[in-house]
Amino acid sequence: MKKWEKQTMKIAALGAMALTLAGCATAKSSSSQGNNPGKTIKIGVNMELSGSAAGYGEQQKQGIQLAVKKINKSGGIKVGGTKKKIQLVIRDNKTSNTTAASVAAQLVNNDKVVAVVGPATTSAGTAAIPNMTKAAVPSVSPSATDPDYTLQKSGKVQKYIFRACYQNNFQGATAATFVTKNLKAKRVAILTDNSSDYGTGLTKAFKKQYRGTVVSSQTFQEGDKDFNAILTALKHKKIDAIYAPGYYSEIGLIVKQARQAGIKAPIVGSDGMADAKLAQIAGKSNATNVYYTTPFFTEASATNKVASKFMSAYKAKYGSTAPTFSALAYDSVYMIKAAIEKEGSANSVKIADGLAKLKNFKGVTGTTTIDKQHNPEKTISIEQLTNGVVSKVYNVK
Repeated sequence: MKKWEKQTMKIAALGAMALTLAGCATAKSSSSQGNNPGKTIKIGVNMELSGSAAGYGEQQKQGIQLAVKKINKSGGIKVGGTKKKIQLVIRDNKTSNTTAASVAAQLVNNDKVVAVVGPATTSAGTAAIPNMTKAAVPSVSPSATDPDYTLQKSGKVQKYIFRACYQNNFQGATAATFVTKNLKAKRVAILTDNSSDYGTGLTKAFKKQYRGTVVSSQTFQEGDKDFNAILTALKHKKIDAIYAPGYYSEIGLIVKQARQAGIKAPIVGSDGMADAKLAQIAGKSNATNVYYTTPFFTEASATNKVASKFMSAYKAKYGSTAPTFSALAYDSVYMIKAAIEKEGSANSVKIADGLAKLKNFKGVTGTTTIDKQHNPEKTISIEQLTNGVVSKVYNVK
């Protein structure tokens, strides 16, 4: 019996030791999760630099590079007691979901970045999520607007997914309120880009909030050039406004052809219109009585010192007025910087923790607080175009 007791005690002791070692191994694994910085802080860029969304991707790349240049010029990001400069790793996802997923894997596994800015579109960003999550590396999309982008199918938040822009449902609902209260529009026609979740999501949110009558609801596809048949039909209907959420490439043509058809009703859209190219496509005189929701407005420099410095730096570098997408991308980099400095660490898991806790972040596009679903809470604005130039800004909370 004594011999048996001794053997039992030995086995129990060995078991306890094994459990202790396992616990240490687990703790070590947990603490070393994600990617860590080296001599520099590697930030990846998973961006649409070619393909159908390249126009937006290029604007965002410019904003990212401008932010990194400024941060590095001041010595870099403070991590604990030292400063580390940012090293950008830029990769083109070609506006392809498959490529976006592949680029995410390359950035986190091969390049060992600690955070990623992008992709620009919801679909490409969603395709990248599994690889970002597996590697425990956060991404901040400057412009993925689908409400479910930061959520799992269960409704639980995606731990490593964030955005700098607000969601479609917020934009669409704001536009509906503006159309009702400011434009006093009781009868509205809707033209929707149904080739993307962007257009359909905005329309869904608008219809849910709008209390007037939708007299016509038509759709178009990305790349369409001729909208005359749709607009001719609208001309014979009594409408107080047109809601046309989409990108400047198509909406610019809609504005042009609507005005040429004699339709003078206000045309209201979304942040995809917030680009000087809209007026170029539509024609300056046609781009009148046109409105769009935006997180960044050109008159921001009057009251926002961060925006003022950004706009001056952008014009000096690129020779033009800074577009919304560059501003959002610029803020995305600084959000990552703020998260690193808040946590005192550039470990990718810690950066995600810092982003989730971000409050009252002073950026180009306003003051931002990240909510529980990793969405930014900030003021939304509506710009009005007259002869292709912003003539008025409406601030909506």
